[in-house]
Amino acid sequence: MKTIKVYSTPTCVYCKMAKEYFKSKGLAYSDVNVAEDDAARDEMVTKSGQMGVPVIDIDGQIFVGFNKSEVERALAG
Repeated sequence: MKTIKVYSTPTCVYCKMAKEYFKSKGLAYSDVNVAEDDAARDEMVTKSGQMGVPVIDIDGQIFVGFNKSEVERALAG
């Protein structure tokens, strides 16, 4: 089972799409609201080099934005 962490904000459409995708596949993930958690935001920026969300961490593999085909490859690998 892969470890999935989604760094997101409540108003981000692509964040919602990513979380709905994981839910639809029955995959457990942790959702981190970087709008409210400064330490998590700093962690996200350190991992990705980006301020934009979503940032998706799948077993240490970082994705900026929600690209379904890239996420599916990471989950399959």
